[in-house]
Amino acid sequence: MVPVTENMPAFAIVTGDDKRARKTIGNFKEVEARDAPVVAITDGQSDVERYADHVLEIPEMHPRAAAVLVNTHLQLVSYHTAALLGRNIDKPRNLVKSVTVE
Repeated sequence: MVPVTENMPAFAIVTGDDKRARKTIGNFKEVEARDAPVVAITDGQSDVERYADHVLEIPEMHPRAAAVLVNTHLQLVSYHTAALLGRNIDKPRNLVKSVTVE
């Protein structure tokens, strides 16, 4: 597991303004408290922008359609990060993912 530090950005996907969005914002605040840079991908319905260092916006839309636009943002960030680091874009390695399930 990669530790949360000032050198490791954290991405939060927050669409809508329901219980799940508020819980995600709560988790986001914990990451912010550890001085990690935080990037929010949001449709602007919640107040997650207050806690983010950077915000990537998508338009308000049906939640299932929003997932496609969020994924597009994440794919572009991944692609450009790999390119800037001089990594082989077609052969990722050491992938880490974290999923929070209730």
